[in-house]
Amino acid sequence: MTPDPMTQHPLPAHERVVFLKPLISSPTIEVGEYTYYDDPDGATAFEQRNVLYAYGPERLVIGRFCAIASGTRFLMAGAEHPTMGVSTYPFTMFGGAWAERTLDIVTGMPSRGDTVVGNDVWFGYRATVMPGVRIGDGAIIAAGAVVTADVPPYTIVGGNPARPIRRRYDDADVERLRRAAWWDWPVDVITEHVRTIMAGAPADIERIAASLERQQ
Repeated sequence: MTPDPMTQHPLPAHERVVFLKPLISSPTIEVGEYTYYDDPDGATAFEQRNVLYAYGPERLVIGRFCAIASGTRFLMAGAEHPTMGVSTYPFTMFGGAWAERTLDIVTGMPSRGDTVVGNDVWFGYRATVMPGVRIGDGAIIAAGAVVTADVPPYTIVGGNPARPIRRRYDDADVERLRRAAWWDWPVDVITEHVRTIMAGAPADIERIAASLERQQ
């Protein structure tokens, strides 16, 4: 038996763990199946407490099978302040004459774009992701990291600002894993090969993917 990705609490005895997909209601947030958030204090409020300043059209897209630890925050483009002049104070947000005189400044600010997280990404405790960042498949974000720039696939980053610590695999193996895209396999196939997915090598995953292709 495998967990239902649309179950809010996949571990009934542990309400701190939630699958995010059934919890998301915002049209600007998309989360893939089996991605979970772990928080002993209000895990179900992820959309309100962990996705911050989501005032604009920019989207947060998170792939499948991601593991997100307590306190991870995604800062969206609404957090940006104008920096083209002397003051960074957000006069516009308070309305009235201030908004009338400055709205064009705010609406003319360049956007950093969508924040996109790949599949099988692990976020450590209290990681922070800045607006417009793209994080590749299989990356690991260390506890407390502040991610200000794109993270390549299968790379471990940490610190403030986050810097590469090491790559998990070389270019050839990363390409094998991204081609195989095990996270897109049918769940029964994932279940059949779950031990290899957890403990095998990229070449093992590549062989399974090749076998699936021959069966199609």
